[in-house]
Amino acid sequence: MRRRVDLVRRFTRAERWVHRATASLMGVCLATAACLYVAPLAELVGDRPLVVTVHVWCGLALPVPLLLGLASRAFRADAARLSRFTAADRRWLRAVRAREADRPAGKFNAGQKLYAQWTLGSMLVIVGTGLIMWLTHLAPAAWRTGATFVHDWLAAAIALVVAGHIRMAWLDGEARRGMRTGLVERRWAEREHPNWQHPKAD
Repeated sequence: MRRRVDLVRRFTRAERWVHRATASLMGVCLATAACLYVAPLAELVGDRPLVVTVHVWCGLALPVPLLLGLASRAFRADAARLSRFTAADRRWLRAVRAREADRPAGKFNAGQKLYAQWTLGSMLVIVGTGLIMWLTHLAPAAWRTGATFVHDWLAAAIALVVAGHIRMAWLDGEARRGMRTGLVERRWAEREHPNWQHPKAD
């Protein structure tokens, strides 16, 4: 007899849309950046002006899904959760370092909060430095040189962090289902996020 799966609501449609749109824009930015800086890829693509145009406009659009998401009450509530570090989050980090099984977490654990805060901060810096590089008449040459240095190295760091994020998601199928469908198993939620008040599925 097939086991009945007890599901709980983790993300709304608006939250999943923000995640997918932001991930898609970031993916295009990273792919076009690789085509601009990696010689074999640049030769393969060929049309550098087109790649630059796609890169610039996708970069400028990066904050748009987040700004639109603010119209959703659920998104605003999760943004508030992600921005606050608590005593439980510090215990979670200590437990990870000590490889302990007891890791207290609300809807988001400390690692997810750090990733979200890193993503927002790096997005603001990467868009800001990109604007300085693009609007050459608005900044002196020294600013453009510094912006280029920061933009390039931050992009490399973002690529590494995103790769780690994808790896973690790949290892947790239930977390992927939560972002794909909005629903997760109650048993998973109680194990991974014991301090989260789990809302019932519709």
